[in-house]
Amino acid sequence: MPRTVMLIDDARSIRMLMRSALEQKGYAVLEAEDGEAALELLDGRALDAIVCDLNMPRMDGLSFLRYLRNHPSYRRVPVAVLTTETRPEMKAAVRTGGANAFINKPCPPGVFVDVVNRLCA
Repeated sequence: MPRTVMLIDDARSIRMLMRSALEQKGYAVLEAEDGEAALELLDGRALDAIVCDLNMPRMDGLSFLRYLRNHPSYRRVPVAVLTTETRPEMKAAVRTGGANAFINKPCPPGVFVDVVNRLCA
């Protein structure tokens, strides 16, 4: 059974690029355009990892991460934050919020897949 990764990013082009890279390595991928859409997909299904942007409409990535870390079924799912955000205080907030990895955009697909592989190991 393939490992399942949820991609959350408001940029469709980013989701398409990362989805393609993951699917080529045998991952199943769920996509959401923001945190609220991602919450609608959290229906008890098993996830091996989540990759989430920070700056999104409706529900940003940090709010989603905080929700996830308080949800009994998903609190231990590894999360990588994929963002253009570089401020040290934001990186600290992401770490405090429970992220397992921080990936700066733009990120080559091979590096991205390597991070996801580590999260799923």
